[in-house]
Amino acid sequence: MNQKQLVSSALASVMALGLVSGAAAADDNKGKEKCYGIAKAGQNDCANLAGTHSCAGQSKADMDAGEWKYVAKGTCKQMGGLSLAEAKDKTAMMKK
Repeated sequence: MNQKQLVSSALASVMALGLVSGAAAADDNKGKEKCYGIAKAGQNDCANLAGTHSCAGQSKADMDAGEWKYVAKGTCKQMGGLSLAEAKDKTAMMKK
């Protein structure tokens, strides 16, 4: 096997693993919904609405309307959380 084939095979393997990981992550989130405005600093699940970070655990303030966590479906409102539309409205009003 030449070097080009080896590199191509390795790249294909890495890409296939990424697809499998993404599918597994989607399965983990079944029965859950994104709930905005309930995450404590450093406890968000992924990117925020403002686009200032793209990873979990990077929120800087408690209960920031642009930060979210996964919660069981139907429990967000009970926790005082916001839907995506409500979070967008709240963050837009804060910018004015």
